[in-house]
Amino acid sequence: MKLTINGEGREVAAATVFALLEELGLKPETTVVERNGEIVARDGYRETPLAPGDVLELVRLVGGG
Repeated sequence: MKLTINGEGREVAAATVFALLEELGLKPETTVVERNGEIVARDGYRETPLAPGDVLELVRLVGGG
């Protein structure tokens, strides 16, 4: 399915936010997801479906200093 991720069109196989993060090699516990302008609750990643045309912003949290 075609999604826009961080401003870039991408073709993915994932059907949920969690599956997308796995497909992209991102850790769910350190990634904030905005789907179509709304933040997705981290505990809802597995249940949140993706649909063709969704616009996602993915932000990875990085610790250190």
